[in-house]
Amino acid sequence: MFLIDDTALMALIREDVPAGDLTTRSLGLASEAGELTMRARGAMTVACSEEAVRILQLLGAEAWIATASGRQVEGGEMLLFARGQVEALLAGWKVAQNLIEWASGLASSAAAIVAAAQAVNPAVTVACTRKSVPGTRALSLRAVTAGGATVHRTGLSDSVLLFAEHRVFGGEDALAAQISRLRATCPERKVVVEVADVAEALAAARAGAEVLQLEKFPPEQVAAVVAGLDPDWRGHIAAAGGITAANAAAYAAAGAQVLVTSAPFTAPPRDVAVWIGPA
Repeated sequence: MFLIDDTALMALIREDVPAGDLTTRSLGLASEAGELTMRARGAMTVACSEEAVRILQLLGAEAWIATASGRQVEGGEMLLFARGQVEALLAGWKVAQNLIEWASGLASSAAAIVAAAQAVNPAVTVACTRKSVPGTRALSLRAVTAGGATVHRTGLSDSVLLFAEHRVFGGEDALAAQISRLRATCPERKVVVEVADVAEALAAARAGAEVLQLEKFPPEQVAAVVAGLDPDWRGHIAAAGGITAANAAAYAAAGAQVLVTSAPFTAPPRDVAVWIGPA
């Protein structure tokens, strides 16, 4: 699980409540006792309910999770419950609601892609890229993993991925030479090579690539790579670029073992109903 710490959550609170809630304070309601509930308005895969609860707790309310991240729910199901001073509830209301709505949109999108692919091949992995909205990477990856996806790369420091942009600096024999160097210098990492066509994919496999990342290949070209590989090659095929719930099954059927996608990061939020009233 990606852990979102209190410093990050306090930054979300300060963004929305930089100097307190002027309306609530001006109405003299700050110290009144109240309660708050959040419920799903429709079907969704829930994400960041724990962080939403923590936001309310950081503001001084008591709050409890009713539905953990990763759960699929129908409309009407309770996500969280809180009670405390009205000032705390109203200050945390929109911050917590917006977070669950946005994150559950990402999680629901990821879950739909996973379901479509695994209906064809239960062993297929859906991996989400680092192309999240800038500044939201930790929360975005938290959300997509709640939807059943894995993380392709958290950043440039955790994996070896050889791009054409690296190979242009390596001369005529860059593909084989750079794969060989990466295998020698990073023996504890799999060498992933992004390729642009079938011939390049097969050449990379022969040169020792352990994962072939097929960039924007249609399913029929993925199948052509699978058919052309040496039977003794023990690597993995990752299809990347344009993977959605609508075509995930086709890529799984073509033989891709990993589906690399950024699609969940642009998913619309899911709707959460909030009730606030006297305790």
